[in-house]
Amino acid sequence: MPTQRNPRSGVEDRWYPTVVEVDPVTRKTTKKKVKSEERFGKGKRWRARYVDPNGVERSRSFDTKIAAQKFLDGEVTTKVVTGSWVDPDRSGVRFEVVAEKWFSTKKFRKPKTVAGYRSLLDTIVLPRWGSVPLREIEFEDIQEWIVSLSESGSSRFVGRGLSASRTIQSYQVLSQVLRFAIKAKRLAANPADDVDLPTMMSGSRRYLTHVEVMQLAMAAGRFRPLVFTLAYTGIRFGEAIALRTADVDLVRNRITINRSATGVTGKGIVETDTKNHTTRAVPVPGILAKDLANILGGRRPDALVFPSHKGGYLTSTEFRWVFNQAAKDIGLDGVVPHGLRHTAASLAISAGANIKVVQRMLGHKTATLTLDLYGHLFPDDLDTVAAGMDAGARAAADYLRTA
Repeated sequence: MPTQRNPRSGVEDRWYPTVVEVDPVTRKTTKKKVKSEERFGKGKRWRARYVDPNGVERSRSFDTKIAAQKFLDGEVTTKVVTGSWVDPDRSGVRFEVVAEKWFSTKKFRKPKTVAGYRSLLDTIVLPRWGSVPLREIEFEDIQEWIVSLSESGSSRFVGRGLSASRTIQSYQVLSQVLRFAIKAKRLAANPADDVDLPTMMSGSRRYLTHVEVMQLAMAAGRFRPLVFTLAYTGIRFGEAIALRTADVDLVRNRITINRSATGVTGKGIVETDTKNHTTRAVPVPGILAKDLANILGGRRPDALVFPSHKGGYLTSTEFRWVFNQAAKDIGLDGVVPHGLRHTAASLAISAGANIKVVQRMLGHKTATLTLDLYGHLFPDDLDTVAAGMDAGARAAADYLRTA
């Protein structure tokens, strides 16, 4: 189908403009090219003129008539017809302006997430893209930037490449700002789409046995109940330090998880709802119930279950100082608190828990996520399937022999 040109568009010769002359006698009009004394030889000769969907006349100059017509047919007319035309004035704004508008819409996110966005913008994204107009950000430039981040780092950390995780996070912030610009009608398409990103290597996980959990808890001294809680319920550290006495039901052996506490730069520890904004109940094994009963007796319902020795929220630094030494003392050097969450999944699966139970216990958004992380721990039924297939095949063979 041939391109339908905008009837209010055209290509003009700036050096030899067309003038209309009227015969004073016959009143007939004639058109002819006249050399412009003012413009001849100055600037680009050909001007592509068009009226945008907003009714504003716009133009751009080119060296050749072919280039000007190509611009009208492809860059203007086609985009107007398909609805992808973007006002050049709006796409000419600097990236940093749109980035700040995008950031201002993230106030409803968790404080730690917002702080992370701010850090990525200030240290990695804005130093490279802040002063660049939106319409000048191109795919190949973004791809080169991603490679440079991985190899040599950002302008703030020259000489050492960023980790795959940090590089991907930086790209995600850039892409989110560009998607925001599209919704704001400042860009027609996202130049960050389909950029090749570094591959994140999945770290090896250490799953502790019941004996190792017991040894670690005993070596942790006053943090023994917390180690048991992390290892046998699978809750996150932030969820654990936000627990109140009222959340622990030792009659039903359940802990209700409905909040989390996280350290935020410049704000200290901030309490919010859980990661997936949901409330869940996790089971409490008898050995943990006994420890919790010992430490919760006589406490107010709103008292923290695992407070700092100074009162208030327990910090990861205070816990890690004891935890790391305890792990080293029993030969588990290198095990980290988050590893106890993996241990809880492993022990639950070994105890016969199905995937949905593990999902609810860990607070994962979907069972697919749980399977991706821990599916390899579930016993496979490949031998059972093979035996069943073999039995069916043998039955078919026997049938054919006797038919």
